[in-house]
Amino acid sequence: MISSPSLPLETPTPAHICPFDQACSYLDQAGKELKLEAGLLEILSNPRKVVTVSIPIKRDNGDIQVLAGHRVQHCDILGPYKGGIRYHPAVSLREVSALAMLMTWKCALVGIPYGGAKGGIAINPKTYSVGELERISRRYISELIKDIGPEVDIPAPDMGTSAREMAWMMDTYSVNMGHAVPGVVTGKPISVGGSRGREMATGRGVMITVREALADRGQSLKDAKIAIQGFGNVGGAAAFLLHQAGAKIIAVSTGSGGVYSELGLDIPALLTYAKENRRNLVGFPEAKPISNPDLLALPCDVLIPAALENQITDENVDRIKADIIAEAANGPVTLQADQTLTARGVTILPDILANAGGVVVSYLEWVQGLSFLFWDEQRVNQEMEELMVRAYREVIAQSKQRKIPLRLAAYVLGVGRVAQALRDRGLYP
Repeated sequence: MISSPSLPLETPTPAHICPFDQACSYLDQAGKELKLEAGLLEILSNPRKVVTVSIPIKRDNGDIQVLAGHRVQHCDILGPYKGGIRYHPAVSLREVSALAMLMTWKCALVGIPYGGAKGGIAINPKTYSVGELERISRRYISELIKDIGPEVDIPAPDMGTSAREMAWMMDTYSVNMGHAVPGVVTGKPISVGGSRGREMATGRGVMITVREALADRGQSLKDAKIAIQGFGNVGGAAAFLLHQAGAKIIAVSTGSGGVYSELGLDIPALLTYAKENRRNLVGFPEAKPISNPDLLALPCDVLIPAALENQITDENVDRIKADIIAEAANGPVTLQADQTLTARGVTILPDILANAGGVVVSYLEWVQGLSFLFWDEQRVNQEMEELMVRAYREVIAQSKQRKIPLRLAAYVLGVGRVAQALRDRGLYP
């Protein structure tokens, strides 16, 4: 088993669901399948750089608060580091390190020239004013100014951040450089160099992989029963696009609970309702309330966990009745639950494939920003679909060739490409 680097744990996590240990376990499995040397795996399991910065801010009431901001850069063998910045109370250095590693494999899997990175601050953004969030974002990126850049490390939005935060970060970096640098972040507003199609990109990628997986089973999206845990940017976009394609979305939820209808929910109306009610879905007409645990246990063709990690564990895996699970969130199925579901014949579309649409369109935004030539949404969506479908087909082919589950096949492809690049560049004998 690969040894983990000695990363501090700000928030202790039970060993069986520790994100970093789980990420290393998947790397270990891929290494065994590829017959990689122990030394090479040791290199791949350790982030290349870990940065923690102090972020002093003045609250609106005059109080001074000092926050810790993290940025983990895992591997840049294929190109600049790439990865989101999240604002969430559960952010820890170990979690961010795991997500940075997953970004490395994800970028390699979909064939874009990036390495993996991730950043975050352990705050609940809902408890801060817009002005406070702006001060936090600007100070955070100022502290990282020597570690990021369009050819070094390109942050993007993640949980708790959005185009607004990316615009603040781009502006702060640009002021320090003395000129506008649109390529320093992706996921920006279109007015400052963002890409059309970026907001819906991760959800669109989920829709594409679900569509392809259903087609391989002889089914179509039309009338497929789908349950979605999470109704934020990713879950909401996936629900809208799947509903638009004819799927029957029977349940969706947020952290405070969800709604269910056997006949299918009116997703455009529900999105409007959620916006008007601060993301509270309960009370939506012609729908019954449902808890998050009960949503996960619904009989359905496709279950899409689009919220937090570790939602399907060995404690609730026996309740899962879906034929396909599409991991729109990062790590929503634990290692033990994954093994149980795979043995039962459930198709699991792994996170490094299913939710890769966001980083694909981030790459396309970066390309547009560097060239100062911007495309219409149809071209962006077409370019993204080609990359997503190709990656899906390669995973399916690898799975059949090696007779291994889809998750392991995805990791074999991603890890194998990074390992080969290390050898080709002479960085591993």
